[in-house]
Amino acid sequence: MVTKATEEDRNKNYEEALRLYEHSVEHFLHAIKYEAQGDRAKDSIRTKCMQYLDRAEKLKSYLAKSKKKPVKAGEDSSKSEDKKSDSGDSDTDSDPEKKKLQTKLEGAIVIEKPDVKWSDVAGLDGAKEALKEAVILPLRFPHLFTGKRIPWKGILLFGPPGTGKSYLAKALATEANNSTFFSVSSSDLVSKWLGESEKLVKNLFELARQHKPSIIFIDEVDSLCSSRSDNESESARRIKTEFLVQMQGVGTDNDGILVLGATNIPWVLDSAIRRRFEKRIYISLPEEPARVVMFKLHLGNTSHTLVDEDFKKLASMTEGYSGADISIIVRDALMQPVRQVQTATHFKKVRGPSPKDNSIIVDDLLTPCSPGDPAAIEMNWMEVPGDKLFEPPVTLKDMLKSLSTTRPTINEEDMSRLDKFKADFGQEG
Repeated sequence: MVTKATEEDRNKNYEEALRLYEHSVEHFLHAIKYEAQGDRAKDSIRTKCMQYLDRAEKLKSYLAKSKKKPVKAGEDSSKSEDKKSDSGDSDTDSDPEKKKLQTKLEGAIVIEKPDVKWSDVAGLDGAKEALKEAVILPLRFPHLFTGKRIPWKGILLFGPPGTGKSYLAKALATEANNSTFFSVSSSDLVSKWLGESEKLVKNLFELARQHKPSIIFIDEVDSLCSSRSDNESESARRIKTEFLVQMQGVGTDNDGILVLGATNIPWVLDSAIRRRFEKRIYISLPEEPARVVMFKLHLGNTSHTLVDEDFKKLASMTEGYSGADISIIVRDALMQPVRQVQTATHFKKVRGPSPKDNSIIVDDLLTPCSPGDPAAIEMNWMEVPGDKLFEPPVTLKDMLKSLSTTRPTINEEDMSRLDKFKADFGQEG
Protein backbone atom coordinates (compact mmCIF):
# COMPACT_ATOMS: atom_id res chain seq x y z
CA MET A 1 0.00 0.00 0.00
CA VAL A 2 2.91 2.37 0.81
CA THR A 3 4.52 1.57 -2.56
CA LYS A 4 1.28 2.46 -4.31
CA ALA A 5 1.01 5.69 -2.29
CA THR A 6 4.51 6.82 -3.27
CA GLU A 7 3.79 5.89 -6.89
CA GLU A 8 0.61 8.01 -6.90
CA ASP A 9 2.59 10.79 -5.21
CA ARG A 10 5.21 10.75 -8.01
CA ASN A 11 2.42 10.81 -10.62
CA LYS A 12 0.99 13.94 -8.89
CA ASN A 13 -2.29 12.17 -8.11
CA TYR A 14 -2.21 13.77 -4.67
CA GLU A 15 -5.74 13.01 -3.45
CA GLU A 16 -5.32 9.26 -3.99
CA ALA A 17 -1.81 9.40 -2.51
CA LEU A 18 -3.15 11.12 0.63
CA ARG A 19 -5.82 8.46 1.08
CA LEU A 20 -3.27 5.65 0.72
CA TYR A 21 -0.79 7.31 3.09
CA GLU A 22 -3.49 7.61 5.77
CA HIS A 23 -4.49 3.96 5.37
CA SER A 24 -0.82 2.92 5.52
CA VAL A 25 -0.30 4.80 8.79
CA GLU A 26 -3.34 3.04 10.29
CA HIS A 27 -1.86 -0.35 9.33
CA PHE A 28 1.50 0.60 10.83
CA LEU A 29 -0.14 1.63 14.13
CA HIS A 30 -1.99 -1.67 14.19
CA ALA A 31 1.30 -3.51 13.58
CA ILE A 32 2.99 -1.64 16.45
CA LYS A 33 0.23 -2.64 18.83
CA TYR A 34 -0.42 -6.26 17.85
CA GLU A 35 2.29 -7.67 15.58
CA ALA A 36 5.71 -6.06 16.03
CA GLN A 37 8.08 -7.95 18.36
CA GLY A 38 10.91 -6.12 20.12
CA ASP A 39 11.69 -2.45 20.68
CA ARG A 40 13.94 -2.17 17.59
CA ALA A 41 11.16 -3.31 15.24
CA LYS A 42 8.66 -0.95 16.88
CA ASP A 43 11.09 2.01 16.63
CA SER A 44 11.67 1.28 12.95
CA ILE A 45 7.92 1.20 12.24
CA ARG A 46 7.38 4.41 14.24
CA THR A 47 10.07 6.20 12.20
CA LYS A 48 8.43 5.17 8.92
CA CYS A 49 5.02 6.09 10.31
CA MET A 50 6.21 9.62 11.16
CA GLN A 51 7.68 10.04 7.66
CA TYR A 52 4.46 9.05 5.92
CA LEU A 53 2.35 11.09 8.35
CA ASP A 54 4.50 14.17 7.67
CA ARG A 55 4.10 13.70 3.91
CA ALA A 56 0.32 13.19 4.32
CA GLU A 57 0.03 16.49 6.27
CA LYS A 58 1.93 18.34 3.52
CA LEU A 59 -0.35 16.86 0.85
CA LYS A 60 -3.43 17.77 2.89
CA SER A 61 -2.35 21.42 3.26
CA TYR A 62 -1.45 21.60 -0.45
CA LEU A 63 -4.85 20.21 -1.50
CA ALA A 64 -6.66 22.61 0.88
CA LYS A 65 -4.87 25.61 -0.69
CA SER A 66 -5.51 24.46 -4.25
CA LYS A 67 -9.29 24.13 -3.72
CA LYS A 68 -10.22 27.82 -4.21
CA LYS A 69 -13.71 29.00 -5.01
CA PRO A 70 -14.22 29.63 -8.77
CA VAL A 71 -14.65 33.23 -9.90
CA LYS A 72 -18.06 34.08 -11.36
CA ALA A 73 -18.28 34.81 -15.08
CA GLY A 74 -17.46 38.45 -15.81
CA GLU A 75 -15.92 39.06 -12.38
CA ASP A 76 -12.27 40.02 -12.04
CA SER A 77 -10.30 37.56 -9.91
CA SER A 78 -8.43 40.31 -8.04
CA LYS A 79 -11.75 41.97 -7.14
CA SER A 80 -13.03 38.65 -5.96
CA GLU A 81 -10.04 38.25 -3.64
CA ASP A 82 -10.49 41.82 -2.31
CA LYS A 83 -14.17 41.16 -1.69
CA LYS A 84 -13.32 37.97 0.19
CA SER A 85 -10.77 39.74 2.40
CA ASP A 86 -13.16 42.63 3.10
CA SER A 87 -16.01 40.33 4.10
CA GLY A 88 -14.06 39.12 7.15
CA ASP A 89 -14.88 35.42 6.84
CA SER A 90 -14.57 33.49 10.06
CA ASP A 91 -11.96 30.76 10.61
CA THR A 92 -14.67 28.15 10.24
CA ASP A 93 -15.61 29.35 6.74
CA SER A 94 -11.97 29.44 5.61
CA ASP A 95 -11.29 25.93 6.95
CA PRO A 96 -13.60 23.46 5.18
CA GLU A 97 -12.34 20.56 7.32
CA LYS A 98 -13.27 22.37 10.53
CA LYS A 99 -16.66 23.26 9.09
CA LYS A 100 -17.25 19.60 8.19
CA LEU A 101 -16.39 18.45 11.73
CA GLN A 102 -18.64 21.07 13.34
CA THR A 103 -21.50 20.15 10.99
CA LYS A 104 -21.10 16.53 12.10
CA LEU A 105 -21.26 17.58 15.76
CA GLU A 106 -24.32 19.80 15.30
CA GLY A 107 -26.36 16.58 15.24
CA ALA A 108 -25.51 16.20 18.95
CA ILE A 109 -27.41 19.40 19.82
CA VAL A 110 -30.76 18.54 21.39
CA ILE A 111 -33.19 20.82 19.55
CA GLU A 112 -36.47 19.25 20.67
CA LYS A 113 -36.67 19.30 24.47
CA PRO A 114 -37.44 15.89 26.09
CA ASP A 115 -40.34 17.34 28.19
CA VAL A 116 -39.11 15.81 31.47
CA LYS A 117 -39.59 18.07 34.51
CA TRP A 118 -37.86 17.97 37.89
CA SER A 119 -41.10 16.67 39.40
CA ASP A 120 -40.94 13.64 37.07
CA VAL A 121 -37.70 12.54 38.77
CA ALA A 122 -38.53 10.73 42.03
CA GLY A 123 -36.06 11.39 44.86
CA LEU A 124 -32.45 12.41 44.01
CA ASP A 125 -32.93 15.79 45.70
CA GLY A 126 -29.18 16.31 46.19
CA ALA A 127 -28.43 15.74 42.51
CA LYS A 128 -31.27 18.03 41.42
CA GLU A 129 -30.06 20.81 43.72
CA ALA A 130 -26.48 20.50 42.41
CA LEU A 131 -27.68 20.77 38.79
CA LYS A 132 -29.89 23.76 39.59
CA GLU A 133 -26.91 25.37 41.34
CA ALA A 134 -24.65 24.76 38.33
CA VAL A 135 -27.05 25.69 35.51
CA ILE A 136 -30.42 27.18 36.44
CA LEU A 137 -29.31 29.71 39.10
CA PRO A 138 -26.46 31.26 37.02
CA LEU A 139 -28.89 31.75 34.12
CA ARG A 140 -31.57 33.34 36.28
CA PHE A 141 -29.40 35.33 38.71
CA PRO A 142 -26.06 35.98 36.96
CA HIS A 143 -25.16 38.75 39.45
CA LEU A 144 -24.87 36.10 42.20
CA PHE A 145 -21.99 34.42 40.38
CA THR A 146 -19.33 37.12 40.15
CA GLY A 147 -15.80 37.37 41.51
CA LYS A 148 -14.69 34.19 43.26
CA ARG A 149 -18.19 32.69 43.31
CA ILE A 150 -18.37 30.74 40.04
CA PRO A 151 -20.71 27.91 39.01
CA TRP A 152 -19.47 24.33 38.71
CA LYS A 153 -17.76 23.47 35.40
CA GLY A 154 -17.88 19.67 35.68
CA ILE A 155 -20.35 17.32 37.36
CA LEU A 156 -20.11 13.51 37.34
CA LEU A 157 -23.22 11.44 38.05
CA PHE A 158 -22.28 7.90 39.06
CA GLY A 159 -24.23 4.99 40.48
CA PRO A 160 -25.87 1.66 39.66
CA PRO A 161 -27.50 1.28 36.23
CA GLY A 162 -31.14 2.27 36.01
CA THR A 163 -31.13 4.85 38.83
CA GLY A 164 -32.01 7.86 36.67
CA LYS A 165 -28.70 9.48 35.63
CA SER A 166 -29.70 9.94 31.99
CA TYR A 167 -33.23 10.86 33.09
CA LEU A 168 -31.78 13.68 35.22
CA ALA A 169 -29.93 14.92 32.12
CA LYS A 170 -33.23 14.95 30.19
CA ALA A 171 -34.84 16.99 32.98
CA LEU A 172 -31.92 19.43 32.86
CA ALA A 173 -32.26 19.76 29.07
CA THR A 174 -35.95 20.61 29.53
CA GLU A 175 -35.55 23.02 32.46
CA ALA A 176 -32.49 24.91 31.13
CA ASN A 177 -34.50 26.73 28.47
CA ASN A 178 -31.83 29.25 27.48
CA SER A 179 -28.95 26.76 27.30
CA THR A 180 -27.71 24.75 24.34
CA PHE A 181 -27.71 21.07 25.27
CA PHE A 182 -25.19 18.74 23.60
CA SER A 183 -25.85 15.03 24.11
CA VAL A 184 -22.77 13.13 22.91
CA SER A 185 -21.46 9.58 23.11
CA SER A 186 -18.25 7.87 22.08
CA SER A 187 -19.65 7.25 18.57
CA ASP A 188 -19.89 11.04 18.02
CA LEU A 189 -16.24 11.61 18.94
CA VAL A 190 -14.36 8.53 17.73
CA SER A 191 -13.31 8.35 14.08
CA LYS A 192 -11.42 5.74 12.08
CA TRP A 193 -9.29 8.48 10.50
CA LEU A 194 -6.00 9.26 12.19
CA GLY A 195 -6.09 12.55 14.07
CA GLU A 196 -9.79 13.24 13.48
CA SER A 197 -11.06 12.06 16.89
CA GLU A 198 -9.15 14.67 18.89
CA LYS A 199 -10.22 17.33 16.37
CA LEU A 200 -13.84 16.31 17.01
CA VAL A 201 -13.30 16.76 20.76
CA LYS A 202 -11.75 20.20 20.19
CA ASN A 203 -14.53 21.26 17.83
CA LEU A 204 -17.19 20.05 20.28
CA PHE A 205 -15.90 22.47 22.91
CA GLU A 206 -15.47 25.27 20.33
CA LEU A 207 -19.06 24.73 19.23
CA ALA A 208 -20.19 24.84 22.87
CA ARG A 209 -18.33 28.15 23.34
CA GLN A 210 -20.06 29.59 20.26
CA HIS A 211 -23.52 28.61 21.60
CA LYS A 212 -22.98 29.27 25.31
CA PRO A 213 -24.45 28.95 27.86
CA SER A 214 -23.97 25.28 26.97
CA ILE A 215 -24.25 21.87 28.61
CA ILE A 216 -22.19 18.98 27.23
CA PHE A 217 -23.72 15.70 28.44
CA ILE A 218 -21.54 12.61 27.90
CA ASP A 219 -23.39 9.40 28.69
CA GLU A 220 -21.19 6.42 29.65
CA VAL A 221 -18.20 8.76 29.93
CA ASP A 222 -16.02 5.79 30.97
CA SER A 223 -15.95 4.63 27.32
CA LEU A 224 -14.00 7.80 26.42
CA CYS A 225 -12.00 8.55 29.55
CA SER A 226 -10.84 5.29 31.11
CA SER A 227 -7.45 5.14 32.85
CA ARG A 228 -4.46 5.61 30.58
CA SER A 229 -2.16 2.61 30.20
CA ASP A 230 0.85 1.43 28.17
CA ASN A 231 -1.29 -1.09 26.29
CA GLU A 232 -3.86 1.31 24.84
CA SER A 233 -3.76 2.64 21.29
CA GLU A 234 -2.17 5.96 20.42
CA SER A 235 -5.47 7.37 19.13
CA ALA A 236 -7.28 6.58 22.43
CA ARG A 237 -4.52 8.31 24.39
CA ARG A 238 -4.73 11.41 22.17
CA ILE A 239 -8.52 11.63 22.62
CA LYS A 240 -8.11 11.60 26.42
CA THR A 241 -5.32 14.18 26.27
CA GLU A 242 -7.42 16.53 24.12
CA PHE A 243 -10.40 16.03 26.44
CA LEU A 244 -8.26 16.96 29.46
CA VAL A 245 -6.91 20.06 27.70
CA GLN A 246 -10.35 21.23 26.60
CA MET A 247 -11.94 20.71 30.01
CA GLN A 248 -9.31 22.58 32.01
CA GLY A 249 -6.19 23.27 29.99
CA VAL A 250 -4.02 26.37 29.62
CA GLY A 251 -5.72 29.03 27.49
CA THR A 252 -9.19 27.41 27.47
CA ASP A 253 -12.15 29.57 28.44
CA ASN A 254 -15.02 27.42 29.68
CA ASP A 255 -17.15 30.16 31.25
CA GLY A 256 -20.80 29.33 30.64
CA ILE A 257 -20.05 25.66 29.83
CA LEU A 258 -20.95 22.69 32.05
CA VAL A 259 -19.60 19.22 31.28
CA LEU A 260 -22.01 16.63 32.69
CA GLY A 261 -20.85 13.02 32.72
CA ALA A 262 -22.68 9.82 33.67
CA THR A 263 -21.22 6.37 34.35
CA ASN A 264 -22.02 3.07 36.07
CA ILE A 265 -18.35 2.16 36.58
CA PRO A 266 -16.60 5.31 37.90
CA TRP A 267 -13.57 3.38 39.20
CA VAL A 268 -12.24 2.95 35.62
CA LEU A 269 -12.03 6.71 35.02
CA ASP A 270 -8.61 8.30 34.66
CA SER A 271 -7.59 10.22 37.78
CA ALA A 272 -7.00 13.43 35.81
CA ILE A 273 -10.50 13.22 34.31
CA ARG A 274 -11.95 12.50 37.75
CA ARG A 275 -10.29 15.65 39.11
CA ARG A 276 -11.85 17.80 36.38
CA PHE A 277 -15.33 16.68 37.44
CA GLU A 278 -15.44 18.98 40.47
CA LYS A 279 -18.71 17.56 41.81
CA ARG A 280 -19.05 13.76 41.88
CA ILE A 281 -22.60 12.88 42.90
CA TYR A 282 -23.67 9.37 43.83
CA ILE A 283 -27.06 8.47 42.35
CA SER A 284 -28.15 5.75 44.76
CA LEU A 285 -30.86 3.12 44.54
CA PRO A 286 -34.24 4.69 45.37
CA GLU A 287 -35.39 4.79 49.00
CA GLU A 288 -38.83 3.46 49.95
CA PRO A 289 -40.70 6.83 49.66
CA ALA A 290 -39.14 7.34 46.20
CA ARG A 291 -40.22 3.83 45.16
CA VAL A 292 -43.83 4.65 46.13
CA VAL A 293 -43.70 7.71 43.85
CA MET A 294 -42.11 5.65 41.05
CA PHE A 295 -44.91 3.05 41.08
CA LYS A 296 -47.46 5.87 40.83
CA LEU A 297 -45.55 7.69 38.07
CA HIS A 298 -45.16 4.55 35.95
CA LEU A 299 -48.84 3.64 36.32
CA GLY A 300 -49.84 7.14 35.21
CA ASN A 301 -53.50 7.47 34.26
CA THR A 302 -53.95 3.75 33.48
CA SER A 303 -57.10 2.31 35.07
CA HIS A 304 -56.19 0.52 38.33
CA THR A 305 -57.65 -0.43 41.73
CA LEU A 306 -54.54 0.21 43.86
CA VAL A 307 -54.74 2.41 46.98
CA ASP A 308 -51.96 4.09 48.99
CA GLU A 309 -51.50 1.04 51.24
CA ASP A 310 -50.94 -1.12 48.16
CA PHE A 311 -48.24 1.22 46.85
CA LYS A 312 -46.49 1.20 50.26
CA LYS A 313 -46.60 -2.60 50.31
CA LEU A 314 -45.05 -2.80 46.84
CA ALA A 315 -42.35 -0.28 47.82
CA SER A 316 -41.43 -2.29 50.93
CA MET A 317 -41.11 -5.45 48.80
CA THR A 318 -38.73 -3.86 46.24
CA GLU A 319 -35.71 -3.10 48.44
CA GLY A 320 -32.59 -3.18 46.21
CA TYR A 321 -34.54 -2.52 42.99
CA SER A 322 -33.55 0.38 40.73
CA GLY A 323 -35.93 2.79 39.03
CA ALA A 324 -35.52 0.84 35.77
CA ASP A 325 -36.39 -2.42 37.58
CA ILE A 326 -39.59 -0.85 38.95
CA SER A 327 -40.45 0.41 35.48
CA ILE A 328 -40.18 -3.16 34.13
CA ILE A 329 -42.40 -4.50 36.94
CA VAL A 330 -45.11 -1.93 36.18
CA ARG A 331 -44.88 -2.44 32.41
CA ASP A 332 -45.31 -6.17 32.88
CA ALA A 333 -48.26 -5.59 35.24
CA LEU A 334 -49.87 -3.30 32.65
CA MET A 335 -49.85 -6.25 30.25
CA GLN A 336 -51.71 -8.54 32.67
CA PRO A 337 -55.21 -7.18 31.70
CA VAL A 338 -54.28 -7.67 28.02
CA ARG A 339 -53.34 -11.29 28.72
CA GLN A 340 -56.60 -11.67 30.63
CA VAL A 341 -58.55 -10.54 27.56
CA GLN A 342 -56.58 -12.94 25.31
CA THR A 343 -57.16 -16.02 27.47
CA ALA A 344 -60.80 -15.30 28.51
CA THR A 345 -63.47 -17.76 27.39
CA HIS A 346 -66.39 -15.77 28.84
CA PHE A 347 -67.32 -12.06 28.88
CA LYS A 348 -70.09 -10.12 30.62
CA LYS A 349 -71.78 -6.79 29.96
CA VAL A 350 -70.85 -3.85 32.20
CA ARG A 351 -71.49 -0.12 32.41
CA GLY A 352 -68.57 2.22 31.82
CA PRO A 353 -67.01 5.00 29.72
CA SER A 354 -66.96 4.47 25.98
CA PRO A 355 -63.49 3.61 24.56
CA LYS A 356 -64.09 6.24 21.84
CA ASP A 357 -65.15 9.04 24.21
CA ASN A 358 -64.54 8.77 27.96
CA SER A 359 -67.16 11.43 28.68
CA ILE A 360 -69.95 9.16 27.41
CA ILE A 361 -71.17 6.32 29.69
CA VAL A 362 -72.59 3.23 27.95
CA ASP A 363 -74.24 0.03 29.27
CA ASP A 364 -73.20 -2.63 26.75
CA LEU A 365 -69.42 -2.87 27.21
CA LEU A 366 -67.87 -6.34 27.50
CA THR A 367 -65.20 -7.38 30.01
CA PRO A 368 -63.60 -10.80 30.79
CA CYS A 369 -65.20 -12.84 33.59
CA SER A 370 -65.15 -16.36 35.04
CA PRO A 371 -67.37 -19.05 33.44
CA GLY A 372 -69.34 -19.30 36.72
CA ASP A 373 -70.46 -15.63 36.68
CA PRO A 374 -74.27 -15.39 36.36
CA ALA A 375 -73.97 -12.80 33.57
CA ALA A 376 -71.23 -14.71 31.68
CA ILE A 377 -71.52 -15.00 27.90
CA GLU A 378 -69.40 -17.67 26.25
CA MET A 379 -67.18 -16.00 23.62
CA ASN A 380 -63.50 -15.26 22.91
CA TRP A 381 -61.78 -11.90 22.34
CA MET A 382 -62.05 -12.25 18.54
CA GLU A 383 -65.84 -12.02 18.83
CA VAL A 384 -65.78 -8.80 20.88
CA PRO A 385 -66.37 -5.63 18.78
CA GLY A 386 -63.41 -3.22 18.91
CA ASP A 387 -65.44 -0.37 20.41
CA LYS A 388 -67.16 -2.55 23.03
CA LEU A 389 -64.22 -3.86 25.10
CA PHE A 390 -64.06 -2.53 28.67
CA GLU A 391 -60.44 -2.30 29.82
CA PRO A 392 -59.90 -4.47 32.95
CA PRO A 393 -58.18 -2.37 35.65
CA VAL A 394 -54.68 -3.23 36.93
CA THR A 395 -54.93 -4.82 40.38
CA LEU A 396 -52.52 -5.47 43.25
CA LYS A 397 -52.60 -9.14 42.26
CA ASP A 398 -51.27 -8.19 38.79
CA MET A 399 -48.45 -6.16 40.35
CA LEU A 400 -47.47 -8.97 42.75
CA LYS A 401 -47.48 -11.49 39.91
CA SER A 402 -45.10 -9.31 37.88
CA LEU A 403 -42.91 -8.66 40.94
CA SER A 404 -42.54 -12.41 41.56
CA THR A 405 -40.99 -12.89 38.11
CA THR A 406 -38.71 -9.79 38.05
CA ARG A 407 -35.34 -9.78 39.83
CA PRO A 408 -33.17 -6.71 40.55
CA THR A 409 -30.35 -6.09 38.05
CA ILE A 410 -27.68 -4.90 40.53
CA ASN A 411 -25.56 -7.38 42.48
CA GLU A 412 -23.70 -6.93 45.77
CA GLU A 413 -20.25 -6.88 44.17
CA ASP A 414 -21.06 -3.84 42.01
CA MET A 415 -22.71 -2.09 44.96
CA SER A 416 -19.63 -2.60 47.16
CA ARG A 417 -17.34 -1.11 44.48
CA LEU A 418 -19.68 1.88 44.05
CA ASP A 419 -19.84 2.38 47.82
CA LYS A 420 -16.04 2.37 48.01
CA PHE A 421 -15.76 4.94 45.20
CA LYS A 422 -18.37 7.10 46.94
CA ALA A 423 -16.45 6.90 50.22
CA ASP A 424 -13.18 7.84 48.48
CA PHE A 425 -14.28 10.50 45.98
CA GLY A 426 -18.04 11.14 45.89
CA GLN A 427 -20.96 12.63 47.74
CA GLU A 428 -24.55 11.50 48.26
CA GLY A 429 -27.06 12.59 45.60
